[in-house]
Amino acid sequence: MNKYITAIFFIVFSSQVMTASETPSELAKYVAYTNISDQASLQRGAKYFVNYCLGCHSLEHASYERTGRDIGLTNDLVEKNLIFTQNKITDKIISSMDQQEAEQWLLAKPPDLTLVARARGADWVYSYLMTFYKDENRPTGVNNWRYPNTAMPHVLLPLQGMQAANFVNNTDEDGITRKEIQSLSLIQDGSLTRQEYAIAVQDITNFLSYTAEPMQLERKSIGFWVLLFFIIFGLLGYFLKREFWKDLH
Repeated sequence: MNKYITAIFFIVFSSQVMTASETPSELAKYVAYTNISDQASLQRGAKYFVNYCLGCHSLEHASYERTGRDIGLTNDLVEKNLIFTQNKITDKIISSMDQQEAEQWLLAKPPDLTLVARARGADWVYSYLMTFYKDENRPTGVNNWRYPNTAMPHVLLPLQGMQAANFVNNTDEDGITRKEIQSLSLIQDGSLTRQEYAIAVQDITNFLSYTAEPMQLERKSIGFWVLLFFIIFGLLGYFLKREFWKDLH
């Protein structure tokens, strides 16, 4: 009995310590609810990507044809709505911007985004696109809460509008006081409301989650049939066992 009491005390005490010491950051509220089976969301995400992101960033491991097929678009719709350059339907989704020039302008080479959602996580992508704020000390005039001192301009500014950072002074255990962001507030409206912009960013994040692993769609479909096979095979095996052993008892 003493062992059980000790174990329960340890679990309760540990959870209390964790709650007290691990206060989640305000950044934790930016959660991406991705669903790559939602073709409408993937189509909207693809539209936003080619209009606002493809100017600098590429998806060099994805092609227009395969992407269109996976998100429920015909080749004609892809050519009319997603291809604005001389690229062909079978080409990879490559930015038309010269990467050396981009590096000179932005002081950093724009990374390929095919695998960004897998490398950093969907929540990271979502929070990054949600947390740009005004910073006149930066070359682009903006900074980012999730990824401080980013070289990327806020390309979605016309949609979201401009945010300002609300700072607080926090003192650590060593007595060092640092100025940290507590929250962001909108100081200039964009063309979308807060909720509409959040949905748009969810769509972009969802699309990048798809490009990071297109096989997710097929894997889930195949997984269903594999599980169904095991269930049927298990039932057949069970009834075969009963039939075989009933004469031996």
